[in-house]
Amino acid sequence: MKRSLCVLAAVIFLGGILDEAGALINDTTTGSFLLSNSTSTTTTVTVEDHSRDTPSPTTAPIKLFTSTARGKHLDARSSSPDNQEVIDKKKKETDDTKTEDEKTELDCPPLGLESLRVDDSQIQASSYLRTGLGPHRGRLNMQAGIEDGDLYDGAWCADYKDRHQWLEVDALHLTLFTGVILQGRNSIWSWDWVETYKVQLSNDSVNWETCMNGTEEAIFEGNRDLETPVLGLLPVPTVARFIRINPQTWYSKGTICLRAEILGCRVHDSNDIYSSEQEPGSKDALDFRHHNYKEMRTLMKSVAEKCPDITRIYTIGKSYMGLKLYVMEISDNPGKHELGEPEFRYVAGMHGNEALGRELLLNLMQYLCSEYKKGNQRIVRLITETRIHLLPSMNPDGYEVAYEKGSELAGWAEGRYTFEGIDLNHNFPDLNNIMWDAQEIAADASKVSNHYIPIPEYYTKENATVAPETRAVINWMQDIPFVLSANLHGGELVVTYPFDCTRDWAPQENTPTADDAFFRWLASVYASTHLVMANPDRRICHYEDFQLHNNIINGGAWHTVPGSMNDFSYLHTNCFEVTVELSCDKFPHVSELPIEWENNKESLLVYMEQVHRGIKGVVRDKLTKQGIADAIIKVEDHGHDIRSAADGDYWRLLNPGEYKVVVWAEGYIPSRRQCTVGTEPLPSICDFTLSKTPIQRLKEIRAKGGKVPQDLQLQLRALRLRKLRSNGVTLCSVRSC
Repeated sequence: MKRSLCVLAAVIFLGGILDEAGALINDTTTGSFLLSNSTSTTTTVTVEDHSRDTPSPTTAPIKLFTSTARGKHLDARSSSPDNQEVIDKKKKETDDTKTEDEKTELDCPPLGLESLRVDDSQIQASSYLRTGLGPHRGRLNMQAGIEDGDLYDGAWCADYKDRHQWLEVDALHLTLFTGVILQGRNSIWSWDWVETYKVQLSNDSVNWETCMNGTEEAIFEGNRDLETPVLGLLPVPTVARFIRINPQTWYSKGTICLRAEILGCRVHDSNDIYSSEQEPGSKDALDFRHHNYKEMRTLMKSVAEKCPDITRIYTIGKSYMGLKLYVMEISDNPGKHELGEPEFRYVAGMHGNEALGRELLLNLMQYLCSEYKKGNQRIVRLITETRIHLLPSMNPDGYEVAYEKGSELAGWAEGRYTFEGIDLNHNFPDLNNIMWDAQEIAADASKVSNHYIPIPEYYTKENATVAPETRAVINWMQDIPFVLSANLHGGELVVTYPFDCTRDWAPQENTPTADDAFFRWLASVYASTHLVMANPDRRICHYEDFQLHNNIINGGAWHTVPGSMNDFSYLHTNCFEVTVELSCDKFPHVSELPIEWENNKESLLVYMEQVHRGIKGVVRDKLTKQGIADAIIKVEDHGHDIRSAADGDYWRLLNPGEYKVVVWAEGYIPSRRQCTVGTEPLPSICDFTLSKTPIQRLKEIRAKGGKVPQDLQLQLRALRLRKLRSNGVTLCSVRSC
């Protein structure tokens, strides 16, 4: 009978149409299987009447049906020697009846408790301790607020400690349920988790059948800590609409609390009035899957081969474990900085377990290549006028750890850090406090350097705790004159902008930069075009409602992050950078990737286009017409300067308006002019021509052994007279004296 049920489940899932009259199974050796029936709400096929009496937690023998994950594949394993023989026998019978392809197809995706595809209204519970611990909080990887008794706590918790408690999920459609993933309560104050549980299924939420393991009710192994997700596979994949998790035992010093995800595949039902609804996805023909290191490299190579004229793959260094940090360059002249063309970068995978950014950049490079070949004018213009750099995996070591666990089993932090245990977003030099400390002791704070702040000596020593990945990215930033960047993260829905680090180490404090208005514009551009962020009816991810801030927030106002890449980029280079929290789910299931691409596609494109806002130009020597490197471009009333690149070209991001701009360089006389920035997303051209100072010209002429021209002699004499006057020396003729 076990073999019959497994075969029947496979047939239904692989496209079999449910019989209008239901299904009859006449065998009295094992459990139950639920099917849709057109003449009644529920057809429950019960093959044996097992007792539903609840035994005492202290006396009842518990036989576990457990499953764990190895890599990407779901394998049945038992933690109980007594149960191993039963599971091995079942596994052998199942293997005899299914091909390898069928096994892969039967690995059903999550319903979407973590990704929020499952609405709060679809989750019910027998009871709950309080609103902040209601059923809507029982989602995998749900994060709690930091206050004890927070309105947004980190799990569903029952109001009673007995075996009659349950968390129920309505799939809305007939679904082939295959498994449950359980997690304890996220809390810094309480230790609560469910250790064993039963699973019950129904088609009407009234009549329930308990999942069976042979002739006994299946008892699934739950958690032994707060955060590790534990997978429980149903002995027989079963079709139903509703599913309940029924805790049986729990941590002895805690109470019944859990977070969960449900695995299941939607089944065709001709009686479902919503069955014709199209599943959300994408029309773009992209490789929507999670790519490990080898697969990522292969995909990048295939894009380069498809579009060799506009792509180049290069590396900026290696991870601690020796994995190369690959970058895809996309430009009409790859491999070369073109005068006046701005440099843009996207960085993903700083935290290895935040995998969505990695896949979005792989999608983006495929999309740009294919649309360029199709002649999409928007994409052609973007690639022709911008040099784009895409780093899909800054922390490949961490990603491989999370990838091996799988999207639903990596938890909240598995793979976040590098192999050495370093959080890369806290690993850059803290230049903020260097600048602020200098301003505090300076007689005139305006004289303190506000850009190109050098890296402190302690950071450059060999024994400094600096990851090789961080050093590689710093060198990359120094080599290329980037103008604009975004750092792609996951686990929330918000765009943050500098400063990330607060003054005086305050845990939360709005800490704006001199370019706060433009940073707010950049953040708003991404957030307002992101399909989920822009939805006013969306649910909050965890415990903070960023819609109150239009889905953007100053990094320091959220939480302080000393040593962030955003702040370093702003204070050490010319590049403006924001952080994009792409999705509530850090590591979405592969089935969610097409949806996430559509959510972010327009945002990724329109954000890149912002690199062309503001002013740009070339700073040249008046005599030689050559570009002047490291010329300082200062916008009056803006306390942040930038510098020209090696060829003398510069880009200054600014909002629309009139600006007085002063440019100077060592050995040159400063030049001032007014520049106007319009509302259209096009840069205003503001070129500058600088003349060398008389002293600089004299130095160069003397170095060459040349003769000092008369005009230079007059300029030098005038300079000496001005210097004497400034020192208070009175100049007079013999008669007047």
